[in-house]
Amino acid sequence: MVDLTRAHVRAFAPGRTEIAGNHTDHQGGRVIAAAVDCGIDLLLQPCEGQKAYVSSDGFEPVEVDLADVTPRADEAFTTAALVRGVVAGMREAGVGVGGFAASAKSGIPAGGGLSSSAAFELALGQALNAAFGEGGFAPEQLARIGQEAERTWFGKPCGLMDQMAIALGGVQLMDFADGGCVARSIDFDFESAGLALFLIDTHCDHSAYTLEYAQVAKDMDAVAHFLGANMLSEVSADWFFESFGRVRAEMGDVPALRALHYYHEMALVDRRAQALAEGDVAVFLAATRQSGVSSAQYLQNVSTADRVSQPAMVALALADCLASEQGAVRIHGGGFGGTVQAFVPVERADEFALKMDELLGTGSCRRYRISACGAHAEWVF
Repeated sequence: MVDLTRAHVRAFAPGRTEIAGNHTDHQGGRVIAAAVDCGIDLLLQPCEGQKAYVSSDGFEPVEVDLADVTPRADEAFTTAALVRGVVAGMREAGVGVGGFAASAKSGIPAGGGLSSSAAFELALGQALNAAFGEGGFAPEQLARIGQEAERTWFGKPCGLMDQMAIALGGVQLMDFADGGCVARSIDFDFESAGLALFLIDTHCDHSAYTLEYAQVAKDMDAVAHFLGANMLSEVSADWFFESFGRVRAEMGDVPALRALHYYHEMALVDRRAQALAEGDVAVFLAATRQSGVSSAQYLQNVSTADRVSQPAMVALALADCLASEQGAVRIHGGGFGGTVQAFVPVERADEFALKMDELLGTGSCRRYRISACGAHAEWVF
């Protein structure tokens, strides 16, 4: 579809891993996230007309009529929805995106928990930025276009963390207070500090738990509204704890506990950010273990409503037993299904991966390194 003998755009967007801040970004909180050493390569070539032709390895080609880029219910959770949404966002920002052919190749493992959808959004956004926008979009602007495409067109109620981490690269402390995003780079390399970073695939399609995932944000929103705010970041910790009894009586235990997680996790994000900045691995690991406990007990995004199938809990329990006190494990991302994150001493990394693969299946446990490179694109002539 893309004629490599003619001028075209080559784009790349890495996957991302959430280091700290489980379900805090959509409440205006703080998170730590990082780009990793795999991602999506995308080639794009402008063409006549108003059609987008997109091919991806392992998927059927997609043709999207760009004459109408409004959201379509029948395209929810499809590549076509993301294409239409990203194009709509760029056009709204003033870029006259026309027809194009694109070919994508993903190096992100299926079920890896690295936000392949956000990586596709940023790879496409950067490619269109180069092809039609003369490179005028800042990474943060493309991240917001990608987020809106995922929320409104694709149908997943995500925060901005995934897109920002992929857009910026490296390790980033992000503050989403007041509806904005202030990012600060943290200079830290886990491998150099003696830690191997693993993501463990639970072999569960996390889309099966979309409603449970969405309910977490709904519960937190409801508590914030009950206390007179739009997001929990607008409610002081003191006022929340003073009102905890009323929140529990009016709204029930689960929303109250999920809001409690927000305040507990925010303190742990700050502790880990300081630990990484100071190179204090012991403090980082201790706070990460506490975060894992908070997600399980307060946020409750580890166990599923189905009391028989508990994919995340199984992977978390096995990783916790194998990592022991020398490492740390936590739920990664949305939870319920998906992935588990583990930090293990480098000298034990091979042993840990081998044992996890024996227990969960070959390829379940993958080691990643942080990449300083965010999403980018360039013309190839």
